[in-house]
Amino acid sequence: MADVIVVGSGAAGLTAALGLAQKLKVLVLAKGSLTGGSTAWAQGGIAAVLDAGDTFENHIRDTMVAGAGLNRQETVEFVIGQAPHAIDRLIELGVPFNMEDDHLHLTREGGHSHRRIVHVDDATGWAVQSALLKAAQDHPNITLLPGRSCIDLITGRHELRYSGSGRVWGVYALDEATGRVETHTASATILATGGAGRVYQFSTAPRGATGDGIAMAWRAGARVGNMEMMQFHPTCLYNLEVKNFLITEAVRGEGGRLINPRTGKRFMPDYDERLELAPRDIVARAIDAEIKRDGLDYVHLDISHMPADFITHHFPNIYDKLMGLGIDMTKEPIPVVPAQHYTCGGIVIDLAGRTDLPGLYAAGECTESGLHGANRLASNSLLECFVFGEAAAADILDHWDAFDAPPPVRPWDESRVSDSDEEVIIKQNWTEIRRFMWNYVGIQRSTKRLERAAHRIKMLFEEVEDYYGHFRVSTDLIELRNLLQSADLIVKSALRRHESRGLHCTRDYPRTEEQALDTILVP
Repeated sequence: MADVIVVGSGAAGLTAALGLAQKLKVLVLAKGSLTGGSTAWAQGGIAAVLDAGDTFENHIRDTMVAGAGLNRQETVEFVIGQAPHAIDRLIELGVPFNMEDDHLHLTREGGHSHRRIVHVDDATGWAVQSALLKAAQDHPNITLLPGRSCIDLITGRHELRYSGSGRVWGVYALDEATGRVETHTASATILATGGAGRVYQFSTAPRGATGDGIAMAWRAGARVGNMEMMQFHPTCLYNLEVKNFLITEAVRGEGGRLINPRTGKRFMPDYDERLELAPRDIVARAIDAEIKRDGLDYVHLDISHMPADFITHHFPNIYDKLMGLGIDMTKEPIPVVPAQHYTCGGIVIDLAGRTDLPGLYAAGECTESGLHGANRLASNSLLECFVFGEAAAADILDHWDAFDAPPPVRPWDESRVSDSDEEVIIKQNWTEIRRFMWNYVGIQRSTKRLERAAHRIKMLFEEVEDYYGHFRVSTDLIELRNLLQSADLIVKSALRRHESRGLHCTRDYPRTEEQALDTILVP
């Protein structure tokens, strides 16, 4: 039996597992494959103060400005202070960061006042994922179990002698190969399950980003915060064959310009003095405004004025991918649209990664740590994963003597359910959620649109709960249930915020209030 269960095999989960494995036995559960999460998809890089002319104060200020003042200062200072150590640790693990004259090559992205992004070409996430996974696979104290869809957290109400406590003892998980539900118990559990991007019709998130950890923690009794703060990446490739291929922020950082294809005019000067290097929320809203005003399908991102060898050297993966689709970015513009990109809210945690529930920790995109506030600064996301993965592991090790062994718990009961013959219901509901969330709870919102979304969610809850109560669970059903719960939390949070701040832009409350307050939902 494991001492600690980690749910998720991305940057946050594997960082935590490697920290814990110095002394404890760790079980890592992953939905689908071990490389199916968002980490492997991250193109940009990791932000850290490493340049002689840069300071922690600069990085803190840039983070707070992008986050529209909703960030927690102590969290921002904590994470940014830990960043150089996180980079050193990754170099130790063998991540081959780009070098220039014996120094790490630093690039710049939107919202940053200095060059501070370390990267591996334009595929940093894959390099990080590979290095962490190899280290975890080589460690005798870590067991990696892919193909496990977690259904719910095991708490006091699942104990054989019902305690009703909120203490978390592990998870019930579906073995995707056999269809059997397994009971995994441990003294501590860490959720590192990623975001809820697949709530939206257009998203750069992987297929499995269905808000699983957020929904499970909410059902178990943990608070969630700032779920209305959904980040939309300004530049996702517009292509009917290829879904969710991201054109990294660094293309704009290295000189890419946004052009209205109807007028041929560069439009960012009309919206912000920082032009294409404005924070993501501003750039995404500008593109959305151009598209809606002129009835466009997309806008153009053009870097073809830069030398061809500069482009192919800086963006080899994007160049190859686009060439395969018949687009030569060295000679012509790239068609782009905004797409949901990052969940800035989530499970409320402290600086040690602790949630409200004893025995439950969380790290990475599924959390609301206070780092991102109302809008995540580019390349702070992987950084958050390393810092909080390590913090959660350190806190568990520091207090291990106080952790009780798990009591006997009830096995999963499916004695009163049957196999479903109505899979079409899941597909229909999934499609419907993603469409109305995109139309009603997207880049621009209004109270009327949010109320319409809330009405649909209420009806779907009845349908999904009825279905869940009658049929054996499948990964699709688990994801649909979590997707709907995440959508509900986003809409409830958005209706509560009577202002426009950062990523939450509503027609009915266009002003930003003087005081920045978190939206905290309590189960």
